[in-house]
Amino acid sequence: MPLQRRLPKVGFRSLKSRRSAEVRLHELNKFDGSVDLNALKSANLVPADASQVKVILSGTIEKAVLLKGIKATEGATKAIEAAGGKVEEV
Repeated sequence: MPLQRRLPKVGFRSLKSRRSAEVRLHELNKFDGSVDLNALKSANLVPADASQVKVILSGTIEKAVLLKGIKATEGATKAIEAAGGKVEEV
């Protein structure tokens, strides 16, 4: 029997998924002013071992927030800027 049939079948696990996290837009309403990775970790919105965070468009935002070093989708960026906020990606 060939070797590839004798080995156990193992699925794919992305290493990037362990370090990255997503935050919904409506969860940013908890913050006033600027939001960075450490603020999200202290609010328990992302895991402690996350090194990358991306804001996705889900819900609405009523406050003007400043995202520092956090990526955002195109729709989320437009919603944040419409609310008077700003996105500063590193």
